Parts: sequence; structure tokens; C-alpha cells
Amino acid sequence: MPDMADLKGLLGSLASAMGGETGMPTGCQAVEGFELSRYLGLWYEIARLDHSFEKGLEQVTAHYAMRDDGGVAVTNRGFNPDDNEWDEAEGKAFFEEDSGTGRFRVSFFGPFYAGYNILWLDEDYRHAIVAGPNHGFLWLLARSPSMTPEMYEHMINLARQNGFDTRALMSVSHDHA
Repeated sequence: MPDMADLKGLLGSLASAMGGETGMPTGCQAVEGFELSRYLGLWYEIARLDHSFEKGLEQVTAHYAMRDDGGVAVTNRGFNPDDNEWDEAEGKAFFEEDSGTGRFRVSFFGPFYAGYNILWLDEDYRHAIVAGPNHGFLWLLARSPSMTPEMYEHMINLARQNGFDTRALMSVSHDHA
């Protein structure tokens, strides 16, 4: 698994591979009535469609905080058991539309941005379904490292209804969190 510098390069490559695409997966819609202040803080990755930039990482988290320029500071962190090391990538995100719509453009590398689309949030901002710019990128997030089987199944059903191949989702281990 790559070290932190390689991880940042891979994330930059992801944005490039997606063509700097900040779009929305076909047939999907971002949450409306979004409140950034409630979304900020620590989120645990529960499941994802796997990609090279996260390959093999466990205990993956994302932390969101306000930046002085009105954007959002993004810190993604995951443990690489093969190297016995933590990988971390820092980025920035800005609203793609108005601040009441859960759509962002996020960058971990230079001028390259990719879409970050919040497709679903529970009313307490404890669980979220996030997609990239197309159906190849999906994350199920929660405020704790686990969730009830009922909530997981609910989120899987919502993702499936939005056209995602949920059979390809991989669970993220938080056994050592």
C-alpha cells in the first residue's frame, strides 16, 4: 500500500481520472435543506465501493471542519494493516450549488476537483449515503464505527434504488477503532 505522499497522488489521480468531474450520478439527487454545521465533525466509513486509493484500508474516517475561506477542510484517514501505518489525506471542499444542497466539489490535489454528493441523511445527521460524480463511487457513513443491521439494510436499499451495485459494496473493518 502506498505511503501518505502516494495516497495524495492517488487521490489526485482519482480526480483526474474522473476528469475533474463534479457531477451527480444519473438519476440521483442531493439532499435539500442541508445544514453544514450539523454535518461537520467525524464520520466513520461503514461500507464503500472499493477503489485503488482506499485499497486495503481499514478504520477509515472522514473529518470535516470549517475553513477560514468558507470552504470545508477534509481529513480522510485509514489504517493500512500491511504497512502497520495510518494513511492520511487532507483536502478542501466547496459547495457546488447553494449551501442548502448537499453537493460539494472536493480536492485532495491541486486544481483537480471531484464530486461529493450527499444523497441521503437521516434527520439526526447520524447516517449518510455519499456518492461521487457517477455510480462507481459510493460510501455509507455513520457517526459511530457500527450501525444496526436494520439501518444498514435501509441504506443499502436506498443506494440500490439510486442505481448503485450494492453487491459490490465492501464492509470497512473498525475492529481496532
